[in-house]
Amino acid sequence: MKTYSTKASEIERQWHIIDASDKILGRLATQAAHLLMGKHKPIFCRHLDVGDFVVVINAERVRVTGNKAKQKLYYRHSGYPGGLKSISLEKMMQTNPTRVIEHAVKGMLPHNRLSASMMKRLKVYVGEAHPHLGQTRASSTEVIAKES
Repeated sequence: MKTYSTKASEIERQWHIIDASDKILGRLATQAAHLLMGKHKPIFCRHLDVGDFVVVINAERVRVTGNKAKQKLYYRHSGYPGGLKSISLEKMMQTNPTRVIEHAVKGMLPHNRLSASMMKRLKVYVGEAHPHLGQTRASSTEVIAKES
């Protein structure tokens, strides 16, 4: 018996919709990263990008536990001396809630050359509406609903 090796021509990408309403941010990001990497597929291998497309809707309704909304800070630097800026999670959710989910998912992906192509397949939207209805209905789509 020979060892199976996945080829780039054998990769088939599906579309998954994740509803972020009333989900915990970290658990949502873990689920999205798992689908983006392709770990749910039997053809998964670490050196190829075999993951699927992930559409996250209702990004403004994601929850966090504890005091993270006030205490968690996102940092960026302008490159100039004294150019370190920070913004709290609460303020970021008001201004740009999609960036919160993108940042959390990016931190859970492998930190190598494949992560950029994986992040291109993550689509995050604020409301219910998204422009990928054609792709998600045509392929086998699973709507990952709220777990109770």
